[in-house]
Amino acid sequence: MVLRRAELRDIPGILELLLQVDMVHHNGRPDLFKGPATKYDEKKLQEIIRDEMTPVYVCVDETGKVLGHAFCIHRQIKDDPVLTDIRTLYIDDICVHEQARRKHVGQKLYETVLAYAKEQDCYNLTLNVWSCNPGALKFYESLGLVPQKVGMEKII
Repeated sequence: MVLRRAELRDIPGILELLLQVDMVHHNGRPDLFKGPATKYDEKKLQEIIRDEMTPVYVCVDETGKVLGHAFCIHRQIKDDPVLTDIRTLYIDDICVHEQARRKHVGQKLYETVLAYAKEQDCYNLTLNVWSCNPGALKFYESLGLVPQKVGMEKII
């Protein structure tokens, strides 16, 4: 396995993973997620991969197959009247191919992103996880992440 920044040649594999992510969410919350769909198309992925403020990391096997990805976004709070000035690296999306799960791909992606966040002098690393995905929640907790805030809803 090789962990590296995503390249344009990785887009087909990333699109396959984005579909898997959507279906996990669709199966858990079909009232919110249309499924099957991807949140980015090829053109948008090209933009994201080329943008230094939205680094994407992939884990690939010896054939170049994308086994997992982590989309990141740099965020910075400055001069907010309430919040302190901090730099955050937000993990917008992380997915491990369903055939590569339980092989430490997700852990290696997370460790790579965490090392990058430290290099960038970020204060913290954040992500969101849907409560309909308890496996992901357990995985993130095993990596040492703790809840920062909780979104709540009442369906009416």
